[in-house]
Amino acid sequence: MSRSYQLHPAQGSGSGIDFAKELNDQQLTAVTSPSGAHLVIAGAGTGKTRTLTYRVAWLLEQGYRPGEILLLTFTNKAAREMLERVNMLLPGAAEGLWSGTFHSIGHRILRRHPEAVGFAQGFTIMDREDQEELLESVVARLGFRTSDKRFPKGQVLAELISLGCNTGDSLRTLLARRYRYFIDLEDQIAQVATAYEGRKKEVNALDFDDLLSKTHELLLTNPEIAATYQRRFRAILVDEYQDTNRLQAGLIDTLAAAHKHIMVVGDDAQSIYSWRGADFANILEFPKRYPDSVVHRIETNYRSIPQVLELANASILNNPRQFPKELRAVRKESITKPALVPLATNNEQASFIAQRVLELHDEGIDFREIAVLYRAHYHSMEIQLEFTRRGIPFGITSGLRFFEQAHIKDVAAFLKFAINPNDEVAFKRMVRLLPGIGTKTAENLWQQTMKLLEGGRSFPLLEKGCKPPSKATGAWSQLITTLSELAPKGVPASPSDMITAVMKSLYDDYMQAKFANYEARRDDLNTLANYAKQFEQTDEFLAQLTLLGGTETSEVTGRDDEEDRVCLSSIHQAKGLEWQAVFLAWLTEGMFPGARSMEDDNALEEERRLFYVGVTRCKDELYLTYPELRLNAAYGEAFQRPSRFLEELPEHLTERWEVARAVARFTPQGARDSEKKRFSQEFDPAEESQIPELED
Repeated sequence: MSRSYQLHPAQGSGSGIDFAKELNDQQLTAVTSPSGAHLVIAGAGTGKTRTLTYRVAWLLEQGYRPGEILLLTFTNKAAREMLERVNMLLPGAAEGLWSGTFHSIGHRILRRHPEAVGFAQGFTIMDREDQEELLESVVARLGFRTSDKRFPKGQVLAELISLGCNTGDSLRTLLARRYRYFIDLEDQIAQVATAYEGRKKEVNALDFDDLLSKTHELLLTNPEIAATYQRRFRAILVDEYQDTNRLQAGLIDTLAAAHKHIMVVGDDAQSIYSWRGADFANILEFPKRYPDSVVHRIETNYRSIPQVLELANASILNNPRQFPKELRAVRKESITKPALVPLATNNEQASFIAQRVLELHDEGIDFREIAVLYRAHYHSMEIQLEFTRRGIPFGITSGLRFFEQAHIKDVAAFLKFAINPNDEVAFKRMVRLLPGIGTKTAENLWQQTMKLLEGGRSFPLLEKGCKPPSKATGAWSQLITTLSELAPKGVPASPSDMITAVMKSLYDDYMQAKFANYEARRDDLNTLANYAKQFEQTDEFLAQLTLLGGTETSEVTGRDDEEDRVCLSSIHQAKGLEWQAVFLAWLTEGMFPGARSMEDDNALEEERRLFYVGVTRCKDELYLTYPELRLNAAYGEAFQRPSRFLEELPEHLTERWEVARAVARFTPQGARDSEKKRFSQEFDPAEESQIPELED
């Protein structure tokens, strides 16, 4: 069983650092705890890094040598920052401390003993691109890249192998859970994985995951080597423990086997990365794996106003599996509550967010202190459009701007060529998606195509008149059929129908084979097809895509300071960051929580933790928005139910804002404090004259 106690040994320790003065009571208890196993549950904004830093300093002051301390982090930046802080507290005392990411520490150990795991001295480390290239070589040698089926590309194979390595799940389990469309290829994929292991030894190269798996293998199969490191590390500290996967947790436990002096710091309420292999059970079951462990809770939050923390606490209480905690604010209560803002449509949601951002900026909040957060990248499309139209500078931390992504440009190439067969760039991008066609072959096919289409626009001519590589014969025939469907008898279909046709005929299969995040990209394209419904002419739609994809916000606004811009980010990418004002968008059932998680209790709990992370990014002003009607949905207009995460909240924790439907005048329900600026600008989303024109 885990146990809790209060201990303040700093008094009379002769320490050069006044730990009791520098730390609050909860931090002090964790930092000055005796050797043994310790789980520190550090809530959002409670000073997790400070706790770890002072723990290292405390150990050094207790006589631990730097080389006896192992500090594991998830980024090199975090490791550097902690060591810099330790050196500020104890100049020079941390020199020689083993500190870094799991992978960097694994690399350091493997460099000393490569022969023990079948590699030679001087091995190289492959990046993901190198790994994918070697996998493609293996697939080619095995003869699996044939014209009659789309065997998964290197990116997907690398992702599958990586997930299996980090989670311990079998290939069959991973295929059933994430890549159902490749289940019939299980035997061939297994052969590729086996051959890939052999090829790595042939070329004396490790991939990124080997830095963990081979290190663990080394320790498990070589007791003498393992004992050397187990004796060496008298104290092990781990940052962001809730994000560890099964392999990382196993490696930590193996290294800690001798002294069992281990302190892991994290927050179970912020465990949100299961999709990349993180295992929530690691932190939840730590007290079971270490029965004599002590659980410390650090709950004093220095970031947010009390009203934001009350909302976060109320939300996460609905998760049954957790270490109960209650974030408590240091800051004084604010005059405002988090705003709950239902909007008529997804377009009005974007309009509201844009208008409120401008007003916050007028009130003196820098754009850089404002964030719009969402569950998935495609949720930001209308918001990106609205920000661009209004000249609001923004940056994307969750990837490229929506219209700049490769799969958006790929599909656009089909539409461009269908309405303009003279578009050489579109043609070459389109045909390079087919198997066996590279730059040189695309050029040859372009020359053949120009001769055949001179004086006419009959795409079927291309099927018999062009000579693609044998690998591409079937796909080429399908391409010609698709082009004919996009512009039957030379008349282009609607842009939305064209996008749907491209996906159904060719591109959906291509994405499955090419991209590890196929489902997210499919959602993007479905959103694009819905957006395209407002355009009758394909050339108008493509022109809008070009303008929105190629225009930087600095060009739109004429700003030189590109750093002062609103952050648009998925919540996953926003973890660890903070802003004065935060908008959480698309809080509807099926969007947040996502549709695929709503029938799985474990997934639903993680979605609620994701909501909790989003809320706790906010310092001062929180806006929870959702549309009641989704325009241009797959089957027309679709009514939206508010997210269960909103319905779970006690009413007194939010202030409901009523928004006029025909005119977007935004005012909170009831009287709002006179110190807060009311929305006075009227804006009709249908009135385009109020939107600044974009210049080419």
